[in-house]
Amino acid sequence: MSKPLERYQKLGLKESLPRIHRYPLACKELSLILRGAYKKIPKNLQSLIFQDTLTAFRLLPEMQTRNAVLAAHLLLQSVEATLPKQKKNAAVTEYKNAMVAHKRRTKARQEENVSGSTQLPQDVLVHIFSFLDMQSLVSVGLVCWLWNIAASENNLWQAQYTTFFGNSDNDAMIKGRQISRLVEDEEGYTLFWREAFKRAYLGSSSKKLKSSRGYCRDCNTIVWLDNMKCSNEHTGLNSENQQIKPVLPSQVVGYLLDDSLSVASSSDSDGDSDGGPFSRLWAYQRPLSKTQ
Repeated sequence: MSKPLERYQKLGLKESLPRIHRYPLACKELSLILRGAYKKIPKNLQSLIFQDTLTAFRLLPEMQTRNAVLAAHLLLQSVEATLPKQKKNAAVTEYKNAMVAHKRRTKARQEENVSGSTQLPQDVLVHIFSFLDMQSLVSVGLVCWLWNIAASENNLWQAQYTTFFGNSDNDAMIKGRQISRLVEDEEGYTLFWREAFKRAYLGSSSKKLKSSRGYCRDCNTIVWLDNMKCSNEHTGLNSENQQIKPVLPSQVVGYLLDDSLSVASSSDSDGDSDGGPFSRLWAYQRPLSKTQ
């Protein structure tokens, strides 16, 4: 059986914090670990978790979504409830400095957006976004209105639908509604496939689909999932044959402490589904028209 330090390092939280679409969930896992495991683990692991917490706060100014700010605040609450006085004061100071820097950068970005001097053409944004996985596509759509329009482009979500739910061309129900949906869209934003993905996603009972984490039997550890597959490279193994067990943030604590994954209840699933990047998947509607 591996030790808690080894299991924690394999979680890859430090490496995931700089990634905008993983930052909120990484902060949530750190928050849960602080509350549920910090006082039960060796001092060397306590020190490592403390350093990762400081890293999370230092990276906050680079995050451009409200979800990231909320996740950092959740982590702050766990810091205040768990850490000893000296470490708590250091972490709180780091958080306050990060929030000041975040507000300054947000204001600077807003001024740049007003000037319009740094905006890429829409077709270029769409091309860049076509290389993203679904979680990243969700995240970039939260940055600003222009990015949200590009990230809502019809072909991008048709490709995501095919990845998650199979061949979209064979879905008779979707084909029957597609023409009317495009006609109803008065402003020309063809959001049909994005809405089709939304319906299919919200109607799915698969925890694997709704999870950003999973236990990979081949890696023998909890891993990050990219489009429902292990993000680690597997030499000689077909990605379709990967054995992945969905993992909720609340289960990470048990795995860290005793190398076990408890079976989460349905209430846990409902609660945790609100905290990930998918919670804001449908946050932005179409931009305001010129007459508004």
